[in-house]
Amino acid sequence: MMDLRLPIGIFFLLVGIILVGYGAVSTHDIPHITQKININLDWGAVLLVFGAGMTFFGWKAEAKARHDKRNSKS
Repeated sequence: MMDLRLPIGIFFLLVGIILVGYGAVSTHDIPHITQKININLDWGAVLLVFGAGMTFFGWKAEAKARHDKRNSKS
């Protein structure tokens, strides 16, 4: 059975990569709204970290489940 953290983590990784990429290359200059804060870049980084954590822990749980299932058969 697949751990739900894995697809959620991959989704957030992809969205984070898109936002970081867009924030890095965008030249929108609207200082009165965002006060010179690149929200796309900042939140993209947050989503990347969250997605990486979810993916890591999902992968780790699946590896542990496979290991436990393999050891229980013998």
